[in-house]
Amino acid sequence: MWLGVDYYPEQWEISILEKDLDTICELGCNVIRIAEFAWHLMEKTEGQFDFSFFDHVIEQAKAHGLKVVLGTPTATIPAWLAKKHPDILSEFENGTKRTFGGRHVYCFNSQLMYQYSERIIRAMAEHYKYETAVVAWQIDNELGHEGSDICYCHQCRNAFRTYLEKKFEGDIDRLNQTYGTTFWSQEYNAFDEIPIPTQTITTHNPALRLDWERFRSESIVRFAEFQSNLLKEIIPNVVVIHDFPGGGLGKHVDYSVVSKCLDLAAYNNYPVWGGQREPLPPHEIAFGLDYIRGLKQKNFWITEAIMGAQGHDVTGFSPRPNQAKLWAYQGMAHGCESLFFFRYRGATKGAEQFCYGVLDADNVKRRKFYEVQSFFQHIKQYENVLETPIQSQVAIVYDYDSLAAFRIQRQSVLLDCEAEMRQYHKFFYDRNVPVDVIPIHSDLTGYKVLILPQMMITKPEFQKKCMEFVEQGGTLILTYRDFVKDTDNNLVFGKQIPVDFDSFAGVCVVETESLQDGQVFPLAGEGELKHVQGNGGIFRDMLMVSDAQVLLRYQDEFYQEFVAVTKKQQKDGYVYYVGCGLEESVLEEILEQVTAEQNIPTIHTESSVEVVWRGEGKDRICMVLNHNAHEVTYENQTLAPFQCAIHQTTM
Repeated sequence: MWLGVDYYPEQWEISILEKDLDTICELGCNVIRIAEFAWHLMEKTEGQFDFSFFDHVIEQAKAHGLKVVLGTPTATIPAWLAKKHPDILSEFENGTKRTFGGRHVYCFNSQLMYQYSERIIRAMAEHYKYETAVVAWQIDNELGHEGSDICYCHQCRNAFRTYLEKKFEGDIDRLNQTYGTTFWSQEYNAFDEIPIPTQTITTHNPALRLDWERFRSESIVRFAEFQSNLLKEIIPNVVVIHDFPGGGLGKHVDYSVVSKCLDLAAYNNYPVWGGQREPLPPHEIAFGLDYIRGLKQKNFWITEAIMGAQGHDVTGFSPRPNQAKLWAYQGMAHGCESLFFFRYRGATKGAEQFCYGVLDADNVKRRKFYEVQSFFQHIKQYENVLETPIQSQVAIVYDYDSLAAFRIQRQSVLLDCEAEMRQYHKFFYDRNVPVDVIPIHSDLTGYKVLILPQMMITKPEFQKKCMEFVEQGGTLILTYRDFVKDTDNNLVFGKQIPVDFDSFAGVCVVETESLQDGQVFPLAGEGELKHVQGNGGIFRDMLMVSDAQVLLRYQDEFYQEFVAVTKKQQKDGYVYYVGCGLEESVLEEILEQVTAEQNIPTIHTESSVEVVWRGEGKDRICMVLNHNAHEVTYENQTLAPFQCAIHQTTM
């Protein structure tokens, strides 16, 4: 278990390095994370590499018994490179070049970026290839973050056309047919006529836009693979990681595909950021952690865990005493097996002066220092058990193409696909049931319940896996807007929705409508849920039943013939179809039934009290986390505000 801090020694006088490392050791660290933003320091002029500064830092770290995580410095290109090759900079949609001075300002389709990145990474890797203090290499920093996942420059335009030419094997007529370009007379005679989807009147073709989203994702995936492969070529037994930011489900890149080239996924966990009135609720923090764990379906690292208030220009909420410490415990509870606090000391210069660290700029040890110290002392006792995998029986499955399709055509101004996922996740979180949030290409073995919120794009191979999952005893929950379009983001002629799944689910969608803010419709239960009354909203599919059970029916005047929620048995399992947005109490009734049918144990606790079991047998532990700002009692134990209690258990 690596426990450490993010340290930027280049931002301080070198004379305080030894004292800093003494303090870092006093804190309880066994590792530091360095060098991710230091390209210029290592290559002040083109082709002249100088690693002496970090040689000294690493030698001093080793003398203090500390290991090191090294970052490739490509997230922040040097000024001389931007000056010499301005085309390396990415562009906004209006054609304006992004100005050197921030971070992540390079274009992922710049061949010059590849050329210069390879030179610095190769030089750095050759220099440190046998350095025993280095336990992992982090490639770049927060790929695709802060809008860097989109660029509209001429390099991207040309690369996009090449991407399409390869996809359609040079056949422009095939592209025209696939996209349906006869609509609005958009036929192309050659690939060099195809635009990138910048602002136009009305909107671009949805099939073109989905391929643009796929191209954007592939651009970043390719850059990550390039860095990972380069390190693996040079360094024996290298461990390659990447620090993913929050909000991955809304990016123009599929982080689950980026993760395939990594040995470990890592996460920068910011439950609160500048300008927020208060932190995310604990179930939303848990959702983010479960999403990161799901990228590779294995444990992960947290490379940035906050301890103080954060913000670039606007400073936000300051975590209350022990609250940020509790978030570190929560990370460990959800599969983190190594953790770094961001940052060792708050900066005095640069854009992150108000991103407060374990120490503030005054360099005085106060509450935050001692909270981190006590966390490290406590959590390292459970190293072995926290390195064991989490075994979840429930999974929420997402599809990058479907998420992109909703960005392209929202269909409902109220629909937020991630919020829908979080609503399902919250039900299980509130009952202390572990959940994996996984991509569509994941292994489904071991799950009892699969939930597919708004999986709009139909993928036959995945549908087959879902059918097999149900027939072998699993429960599959479909939602409105599942399996609506083909893989090219087109509606399917002559097929009912859910496409190629209507017979298996026992229902078809005959009409749909989108609801506005404040518009709801009444629902009444039938059969197994005849006691349920409530409301729906956001969106609804009007379901016609063939051979499924009716669980909920619409009750408003014009649509009583249509069904809202159904259930169908298929061999040993069940398919549910949830045809509309549901208020929480109604969704809970459905999921309570699903949980009971699958014999999934639940534990009810006071609001914002989380109970997590890790490990097996005699090493099994129970972690009880009180996310409340007041005392709570759980099983005759009183927990202080923001306290985590860990107990050995043989349950």
